[in-house]
Amino acid sequence: MYDVIVVGAGPAGLSAALILGRSLRRVLVCDSGTPRNAASRAMHGYLTRDGIPPHEFLRVAREQLKEYDCVELRDVEVTSAQCQADSRFHVTLATDEEFESRKLLIATGVVDTLPEIPGFEDLFGSSVFHCPYCDGWEVRDQPLAIYGRSARGYGLSLELTGWSRDLVLCTDGPSEIDADGLARLARHGIRVREDRVTRLEGTNGILERVVFDAGDSLPRRALFFTTGQTQRSQLAIGLGCEFNDKGTVRTGRYESTHLPGLYVAGDASRAVQWVVVAAAEGAEAAFAINTDLLKEDLE
Repeated sequence: MYDVIVVGAGPAGLSAALILGRSLRRVLVCDSGTPRNAASRAMHGYLTRDGIPPHEFLRVAREQLKEYDCVELRDVEVTSAQCQADSRFHVTLATDEEFESRKLLIATGVVDTLPEIPGFEDLFGSSVFHCPYCDGWEVRDQPLAIYGRSARGYGLSLELTGWSRDLVLCTDGPSEIDADGLARLARHGIRVREDRVTRLEGTNGILERVVFDAGDSLPRRALFFTTGQTQRSQLAIGLGCEFNDKGTVRTGRYESTHLPGLYVAGDASRAVQWVVVAAAEGAEAAFAINTDLLKEDLE
């Protein structure tokens, strides 16, 4: 039996594995190999690692974990997880192998919902982004588009005024923003286009224009979108976790959940979805997990 099974080997999962390994805990880390930022060319906002390609960040993290022989890392999906009557966790892998652990940490992250618009997926990660804190500096003071509607599009548009004052909100249909909201956007020089978006055009990964169904286009250097996200893994749902309005798991102190022994860290659990925050959440969860294990061991 493992002390801890960690599902997901992104910043949160690997950070937790490092702390647990240094605590001499027997850990199994399983990962499906589909990180949220796989399309990104660089990650930002992580002190000493600003600008590093995501795949290189993960490579270095995995290399450093090799020193800890109590940590086992496998590139395989966890297909199911159950909490048993004795409070132990039973997991099944895609290989049909089954394992048990005293604690379970889910750090699988989320998947961004990309609009089914030609060019969107092709430009995602290079000039189509979801996080201004992650990618806004690189396109500062440039003409930017925002894709979204209602409160999401409204909020992201105002947020982006910190990076550019040439902003156009493309709602791809009715904006669903009330008159006061539209007036506030106008006061800050943010135009709103409700025309249907038919495609994005660019060259070598760089957005050049947003094309509308009327045939006209809007020259833009980058686009930020807010169209929601879903859980990458269904494990948290199957274990009965509660979710917030953004679709992430509602967690308590040190990434704990409603179920004793179950923790959720990283993008899957918080509204602030930055790499540095995910790593910190993983470390916090590991601290709490090891503390719980110590209490059990000393009873």
